[in-house]
Amino acid sequence: PDDLSGTRLLDAGCGTGLLAVDAARRGAAVTAVDLSPTLIGLARERAPDDFGPEATGAGSISFHAGDMLDPPRSAGATFDYVVAMDSLIHYRAADVVGALSRIAGITDRAILITFAPRTPLLTVALAMGRAFPKGDRSPEIEPVSLKYLERLIAAEPRLSAFKVARTHRVSRGFYTSQALMLERSSGTAVSAKLEGALA
Repeated sequence: PDDLSGTRLLDAGCGTGLLAVDAARRGAAVTAVDLSPTLIGLARERAPDDFGPEATGAGSISFHAGDMLDPPRSAGATFDYVVAMDSLIHYRAADVVGALSRIAGITDRAILITFAPRTPLLTVALAMGRAFPKGDRSPEIEPVSLKYLERLIAAEPRLSAFKVARTHRVSRGFYTSQALMLERSSGTAVSAKLEGALA
């Protein structure tokens, strides 16, 4: 699991680049994309010099400000894995599936996402948060039911080559997130490699 050499990974919504750097340290060639030029600037500053786009060592990172659903890549190029950590938490379930459908076309092995799970506590917290003036609150997250999301994924023709391979709830303090891995039907063995590396 420590070796991702030869793996092409898209960090979709990379933020400050923590995951991108970790994957590059393990040998992956990472394309890291975020909509915020400010976050991309921070990610570039924080990334070690030996992981730049011209790196000749085990791994590399290429940072880009732009649309994570339309990442820069050479014509016809695909990624082995796409990881979208907390990038889809503002999306409704149907929009999550729409994003997955776009990502699926450029993914050879597996897609790993996290989303905000619909729980009673989160529902209450969001209702309380709406009492504050809009300018005083963070962007609103969209809680999604796992079962509903799985049904939408199963019904989406553009995701027919993928199956839900694994889900896992992450809960630490006030933070709660649901991880979901979609795997291309022929990629069972390789997804364990990525799962172990990102654990």
